[in-house]
Order: sequence, then C-alpha cells, then structure tokens
Amino acid sequence: MAGASGAKASATLPLTWGVIGVSVAVMVIVAALLALAIWRRPGIALATRMAIGPDKGGTNFLWVGVGISTLALLATIVWTVKVLAEIGKPTVTPALTIEVTAHQWWWEVRYLDNDTRAIFTTANEIHIPTGTPVQFKLIGGDVIHSFWVPALAGKTDLIPGQTNEIWLEADKPGTYRGQCTEYCGLEHAKMAFVVVADTPRDFAAWRSHQIAPDVTPGGGVLASGAVYFGMKCGSCHAVRGSDAAGVLGPDLSHFATRQTIAAGVLANTPQNLSAWIDDPQGIKPGNLMQKPELSLEQRGQIVAYLETLK
Repeated sequence: MAGASGAKASATLPLTWGVIGVSVAVMVIVAALLALAIWRRPGIALATRMAIGPDKGGTNFLWVGVGISTLALLATIVWTVKVLAEIGKPTVTPALTIEVTAHQWWWEVRYLDNDTRAIFTTANEIHIPTGTPVQFKLIGGDVIHSFWVPALAGKTDLIPGQTNEIWLEADKPGTYRGQCTEYCGLEHAKMAFVVVADTPRDFAAWRSHQIAPDVTPGGGVLASGAVYFGMKCGSCHAVRGSDAAGVLGPDLSHFATRQTIAAGVLANTPQNLSAWIDDPQGIKPGNLMQKPELSLEQRGQIVAYLETLK
C-alpha cells in the first residue's frame, strides 16, 4: 500500500507503516543486544558469555526488554483498535450497494437497486462514484477468495455460503488495481480487477448506459456475429438486449467498454479477443471456457459483433 486514495486507506496507511517501523526497531535492537552479548567478553567460552542469571548478570536487560516490548505491544493494540473503530462504518449511509461474487478466476459484479429495472451485472471492472462511501457485499462463488484494492482499503475474504460486507470510498477519480489475495487455484495470480472511480456525474452517465440494453445489429457481418455468438457462446455468457442469457461466464453486456479481457490477463483489443476465443486454455489454463468450434471467418464475425457492444 504505497499510497492511499480513500478514507479507509488513509486511516489504515499510518498504522501499517507504524507497525512496520516498530517491528523493524525491535528486530534491530534484539540483533544489536545479541551481538553485544556475544562479543563483549572475548576469550570466554560462548556458552559462558551467553549465560544469564542472578549470579551471571544480564537480568536487568531482560526486564528492560520485556518492559519496552510490552509498552510497544500495548501501544500497537490501542492504535489498531482505534483504527478499526474508525473504519468499521462510514460516516454516512452508502447510497450504492454492489454485490461481488468471486469465481475461479474472475469477478462477477452486480449493481443492486430497489428498482429492479436498475439492477445490472458486469464483470472484472467496478465503477464507483468519488467522494461517497459504497457498500460491497462479497460472496465466494466456489472456493475462498480475497478482495483487495490496496489504494482504497484492506482485504476481505469471500467465503462460499456467507456474505461479508465492507465499504470503500475513493477521494479522487482514477483507476485502482485490485487482486485476489487468497490462493484459489492454478490461475490465482491471473485474477485481477480494477476499480474505476468516476466523478458523480460521470458515474451516473456510466450507470445509465450500463442499464440500457445493447443494440442488436440489423444485418451484415455484425448480425452474423450476433447469431454465432448466440449459438456458440450464449449458453455461458449473457448480453442484455439479446437472446444470450448464460450465467456460467461473465456477462458481456457493453463488453467493448471494458479495459481488459479474462480478469486483467489481456488488454481489450480485437486481436487479443480473437486470440482468447481461439485458445482460452492456452492463455489461462484451467478456466472453464473451452475453445468453441468456429471457422476463422465465424470467429472474426463474433469479434466484430462484440466490439460493437459499447
């Protein structure tokens, strides 16, 4: 956590550096005292030099060491409890709730709302408004994962069968990288995501656009791509406004607006998308997506169609 960009991270960062500083200081002091004990009386056997007891001396160092260590430990505990109390709840009630379900090895992101027409699902890219807390409901979809955005907050586990809740707040616009930090299988290291903090105005525009269904192509290559996508991909992936309604893989509505493919593995370009469809197991071994039976022309039409989902 090199820098903090949110209320929680700003409260946690000084504690992190403080604990590291105390740990380093204790290590240096202990090492220095050990070296002093070894070399302070040359010519005497090592076992004799290291001996401590009422008749051999050194007990004062023990009492001083225990006293200083106890004070440092108590100070750290008090500081930690104070920070935990400070970041436990936001100062205002969050107006937005996002449900994140972790799968091997991607992130399902669902924006909740009292109006069911405003609920929508996306993947691997989370948009939030700046300057306001956002509530997150975290769910483990298969095994235990961990949700961590270092610049915004500490990590929280996602456990199957239970919902953990946290809140995040970004104080300035930007893109903040997140990562699964609980080993969850072969491609754990390739389970990234980003949190994009938008100004409230930009976020409202993004959200309205996401709620709207994608436009179905009227004809030509794009229409053919939509048909092949529905036939070959629609049983696993969904696109709002089309017949594709699969739930096993990421929802691909407005796919072309995302920055990456396969949870941060590839930049979202037509070339990378074509390569991913052609060999998903070669790029990310062990993921659930299998290579669809497509000709080069059909794959190109699907890529062209997905690139229109903006």
